[in-house]
Amino acid sequence: MVRPGDTLWAIAARLGVSLAQLIAANPQLQNPSLIYPGQRLSVPGFGRYVVQPGDTFYRIAQRHNISVQALAAANPQVEDLNVIRPGMVLSIPPRPPQQYIVQPGDTLWAIAQSFGTTVAALLQANPGVNPYQLRIGQRLTIPAASGGGETIVVPREDYGYDEMMADLARLRERYPFIEVSTIGQSVLGRDIPVVRLGTGPKQVHYNAAIHGEEWVTAVLMMKFTEVYARARERGERIGNFDVPALWEQSSLYIVPMVNPDGVEISQEGVSRDNPYYDLLIQANGGSTNFRTWAANARGVDLNNQFPAGWEREAARGPRSPAPRNYSGTGPLTEPEAIALADFTRAHDFRLVIAWHSQGEEIYWGYEGLEPPESEQITNLFADISGYRPVRYLESWAGYKDWFIQDWRRPGFTIEVGRGVNPLPMTQFWPIWSRTIGVMLAGLAV
Repeated sequence: MVRPGDTLWAIAARLGVSLAQLIAANPQLQNPSLIYPGQRLSVPGFGRYVVQPGDTFYRIAQRHNISVQALAAANPQVEDLNVIRPGMVLSIPPRPPQQYIVQPGDTLWAIAQSFGTTVAALLQANPGVNPYQLRIGQRLTIPAASGGGETIVVPREDYGYDEMMADLARLRERYPFIEVSTIGQSVLGRDIPVVRLGTGPKQVHYNAAIHGEEWVTAVLMMKFTEVYARARERGERIGNFDVPALWEQSSLYIVPMVNPDGVEISQEGVSRDNPYYDLLIQANGGSTNFRTWAANARGVDLNNQFPAGWEREAARGPRSPAPRNYSGTGPLTEPEAIALADFTRAHDFRLVIAWHSQGEEIYWGYEGLEPPESEQITNLFADISGYRPVRYLESWAGYKDWFIQDWRRPGFTIEVGRGVNPLPMTQFWPIWSRTIGVMLAGLAV
């Protein structure tokens, strides 16, 4: 919308388009030198977005992978960025070219696979880059994905429940052969989605973000969903793995975010209209900083909820709701844990992996009940990732523990990355490069 004092040249400069492009996009202008305040102009490359309940300027910018400053510049009619109303229509400027920082062990081929593009396209977008001498820390421009539009899942800070659900809808539209359904609902009524990848008889299950602060693992599962589906559509291999063959041999069920309420609490904090506001503030020691929150919306640690030594775990943890480690009043009292347990019982999983952060470790045993093949599979995962195998730990009532106890089949907890939760998104691609092979190997063993 034209503001007082605006000229076409000033608008074009502010929005990063050329004057010629702006004039061409507005053929209704008989005299480009005569524009008036309040007039609406079409801007080439810009989209439109209708504000939804719960939206903020920051989250809209994150969702579209643009900066808040770029979004604000495209919407001068918004006087206060902290005050936007549902139904308001915003202009979404085009995304700037995506950038990637080269990590240890990267190759152009692996980077191209991750972003759905080709080595040739990468070289064209980065003239002067020697494909055989990539430097750690080198910045590359990522071209648009080839043969099927742009990349859908974009790892970014505060990738939360809304971003995941929006990406799942776009993935299902882009790859109609994947199946998306729901295993249940959270304490606050959020759906807990599950994605099925593959049509084969061998059933495998991965879950992530059972702890709110570990939401980087949800992004990891979402990115794998996109990359795996794209490889299947194109009939391609990923490294040594024949994806079309794996698709016909196995069915992978991914629950990318077991604890959506906990993720939102970690990222957004707690508002006064939350029905558990008082409980959560008390559980958090009176603090409104929930960044390291792991539990669900009732202060129960969902990975302490399974009937495998629950009494032992409960006895050593907090006796009331807490940011982590409170086991609840009994096993399987929380709707998220109940949903995951019921979902597991309804399937015949050959192997399960619970993805957590952090520590770069692979936990694979429980009370001597794990089958002999678990050690062989663990060694394979360790060779691929470089993570440290850990057979036993003084910990009970976890999802992996329960699966091993009740099914006597391989179950794993894999702790990705290293540092303090929530891990910064700068760790995502290093984590990805060390774990994508594990995700594929889990389908092949």
